[in-house]
Amino acid sequence: MSTTTSYALRDSMTMLRRNLKRAQRYPSLTLSVVVLPVLMLLMFVYVFGAPLGNGIDVPGVGGGGREEYTNYITPGILLMAIATSSIATAVSVCTDMTEGIINRFRTMSISRASVLVGHVLGNVVQTAVSLLLIVCVALAVGFRSNAHVLEWAAVLGLLLFLAFALAWLSAAIGLGSESVETASNAPLPLAFLPFLGSAVVPPDSMPEGIRWFAEYQPFTPITETVRGLLLGTGIGNDAWISLAWLTALTVLGYVWAKASFNRVANR
Repeated sequence: MSTTTSYALRDSMTMLRRNLKRAQRYPSLTLSVVVLPVLMLLMFVYVFGAPLGNGIDVPGVGGGGREEYTNYITPGILLMAIATSSIATAVSVCTDMTEGIINRFRTMSISRASVLVGHVLGNVVQTAVSLLLIVCVALAVGFRSNAHVLEWAAVLGLLLFLAFALAWLSAAIGLGSESVETASNAPLPLAFLPFLGSAVVPPDSMPEGIRWFAEYQPFTPITETVRGLLLGTGIGNDAWISLAWLTALTVLGYVWAKASFNRVANR
């Protein structure tokens, strides 16, 4: 059993290196995933920051213009970046399926699971780089956090957990897509979910039906947990709700992706 596990880990690390090297050789998708959230941050801060900042009043954040809104929007941008980054997993998985590389892997003595694990971990690594860049830009444009080291570590863990969960969901979507174009469009609802939560404005400012959806969808408690850890606002039960959502999404994505991969690989 231990030998089988060690082979699976070795194969997964090989597939991870493969996906990271491919990201270096074909940087266009990687750059779009990294640059788009930064542009969104700059747009929300410098275009919408003053009016939105004056229009919202959140305990611990306030409603005093662009400076306060920069603190409010930055956690939301971090989640948007993760959701956007997950699209790359669907595209890369679908590319492997449509270009026949999976047929080559079938003839090799490697762990089947390692193919998907490599894609998922590769996306998590790229997402971590994107998050680091966003935090640096956010600090440059005025974001200020009173979090200590352990709170920053908790934020990082939660964000990477989200990246891991969405990468598995996107891998499953990529396996079920007939073309790269479909794979790039199918995960878009994931990228829009933060907008329908508390990432941009508080749910209390939304119409009743949308407010109900915003309060009970998974991105809202995750956003509020990250915001609370970084800014010292109240978290309440949001942390436990976030962990429950992330665990459920990871299990769903893994089971769905594994079943889809086995079905395709056994054809």
